[in-house]
Amino acid sequence: MTAPTKPPHSSSPASDHAGADAGATGADLHAPVIHWFDDHARDLPWRRPEAGAWGVMVSEFMLQQTPVSRVLPVYEQWLARWPRPADLAAEAPGEAVRAWGRLGYPRRALRLHGAAVAITERHGGDVPSDHAQLLALPGIGEYTAAAVASFAYGQRHAVLDTNVRRVFARAVRGVQYPPNATTAAERKLARALLPDDDSTAARWAAASMELGALVCTARNETCARCPIAAQCAWRLAGKPEHDGPPRRGQTYAGTDRQVRGKLLAVLREAHAPVPQAVLDRVWHEPVQRARALDGLVSDGLVEPLPGGLYRLPLT
Repeated sequence: MTAPTKPPHSSSPASDHAGADAGATGADLHAPVIHWFDDHARDLPWRRPEAGAWGVMVSEFMLQQTPVSRVLPVYEQWLARWPRPADLAAEAPGEAVRAWGRLGYPRRALRLHGAAVAITERHGGDVPSDHAQLLALPGIGEYTAAAVASFAYGQRHAVLDTNVRRVFARAVRGVQYPPNATTAAERKLARALLPDDDSTAARWAAASMELGALVCTARNETCARCPIAAQCAWRLAGKPEHDGPPRRGQTYAGTDRQVRGKLLAVLREAHAPVPQAVLDRVWHEPVQRARALDGLVSDGLVEPLPGGLYRLPLT
């Protein structure tokens, strides 16, 4: 989620958007969205030139399913401690889990550590610019590879996060929400909407993402502030309510995720192996607690030791 240097405001010809549905086309959307972004983009550390490709990659891992406000302090601490991939690769993976703090979904910390090791071993410590090489890194999926190539290196890729998918669903397809999981049709539409030149495409990717984050939000969208409200197929249709599969809610209280978080919190605070009895105090229900701990071990987030001791992983 970064912003490359401002390019000229160009658009692809309408013929490039044959895959788009009957709403607004890329030619209608590019200039107003990019101009809006020029005026309203948040000043975020991973958007600054000094962040580099590593800073962009770290931000993309941290921002998955986590709001910017929670990411900012952890991101700053992370980059201060590990300014290059080799710095992180030299540490035990458990240190990445410890530094991850309470961002949630801590497997992301292990994946980021694994990516740092691979970058150090395969690419001399520099985050590769080639999309295929990015995709080949452990823990890197299609979205993250496209985001790093686009935001760090100014390349032309369809970057489809939840915010972008929602903007495209409303502005082009005329529906309130995108499907629960990204579809081939969404990828085809995103490619059809890409501007022709690399720099404008990269700017468009960042701008459409920011529009979804700040204006075209999941709830309480503010169409009066939207630069493409006049072209938005959903607004023009009277904002019909979602009639697809139920939206997935995120629950936390009482779930295995909550128990895992409590167990990890104890281990993050400890700098020596922790006895089973100490971990047993974090949750009253023994079956769920054991299931959560087993899951952490299976995921490589916790290392069991002889004598009923546990620690964050060293290898």
